Amino acid sequence: MDYSLPRRLRSLADEVREFVDEATVDTGRFDDSWVMARSREFDRRLAARGWLGMTWPREYGGGERSDLERFVVLETLLTAGAPVTGAWFPDRQIGPVLLQYGTEAQKQRWLPEISRGESAWCIGMSEPDAGSDVAHISTTARRDGDRYIVDGQKIWTSGAHEADWCYLICRTDPDAPAHKGLSELIVDMDSPGIEVRPIRDATGGRHFNEVFFSEVSVPVENLVGRPNHSFGQTMRQLEHERGGIDRLISNRRLHLDVNAVADSTDPLIRDEMAALETEYTIGRHMVLRNVTRQAPPGYSAVTKIFCTEHEQRVASFASRVLGPAALRGPDPVSLPGRVSLNTVFAPAYTIMGGTGLILRNIVGERVLGLPREPRPPR
Repeated sequence: MDYSLPRRLRSLADEVREFVDEATVDTGRFDDSWVMARSREFDRRLAARGWLGMTWPREYGGGERSDLERFVVLETLLTAGAPVTGAWFPDRQIGPVLLQYGTEAQKQRWLPEISRGESAWCIGMSEPDAGSDVAHISTTARRDGDRYIVDGQKIWTSGAHEADWCYLICRTDPDAPAHKGLSELIVDMDSPGIEVRPIRDATGGRHFNEVFFSEVSVPVENLVGRPNHSFGQTMRQLEHERGGIDRLISNRRLHLDVNAVADSTDPLIRDEMAALETEYTIGRHMVLRNVTRQAPPGYSAVTKIFCTEHEQRVASFASRVLGPAALRGPDPVSLPGRVSLNTVFAPAYTIMGGTGLILRNIVGERVLGLPREPRPPR
């Protein structure tokens, strides 16, 4: 089978590679660049090329380009290690959700500044006592006239320490069943009552955060969609989060660099290299099924399971290729240091955006329609 892209898309990829060569001279390049590398200057450069909000309507600052063009741009940026974290979160999730559920005023207010690379966002979802279980979050927002008053705590909130806005999932009806009574608010991160505490991970990075909300006032017009009916909206947002090329390509740049120094004359190494490239091709075409809307509902969970487990196998392969040199400690510049950093970070791939076990339950119950196993008696 011919898996190559049409000529016009190959030309677009070449254009992006040339852009990255020039635009990252002063910003640097990084592994896991969609989650661990922020540069407001690079965001603006990306926007100037029209590569943010590419598929959105022009009246909201978009480019009305195809999903495949957006796929090619993002794949090329991430393979090159471009620092896209700040621009990528709102482009991936916030924009599509506002286009589907937002009011006209909300679209006019936030989409143009996202497409200009002028605002950074975080997503307030996980909580200490709920983890990935969105239905059991306890952060509350009570209506008080023309405002909501928010109280609660979020955790593992990527980029909150640098965000301008938080897309917050909260409970607006505490008496409703678990999957009911949830709403989504856009919260100004400069609001009084918000405290952000960075969490240092095992690599030394600080992109995760705890966020505390104490009597935070949010205008009612910042409610997205219908009050007390946001569970479906949140699930739709997670479809955008789980099924993209970022879940396959986080350590692709490192993978290619390790391949260049691997001993391909060793039949075992060569066999593993071939297996990983085959997996990458399969994962890429799983992503393309989502991009071209040929996938069934819930397929993004399948995509994320396969792709993130592939990323972990890449990390394992890289550490075996370098051997003891990979033990020198995390370092984002040298190859041994990058392998060390990636090996330490790799367990996060199957946790972020929903753990592999949770997603397997989703596939079994919601995609395949399998019966739930009865709970054992207490």
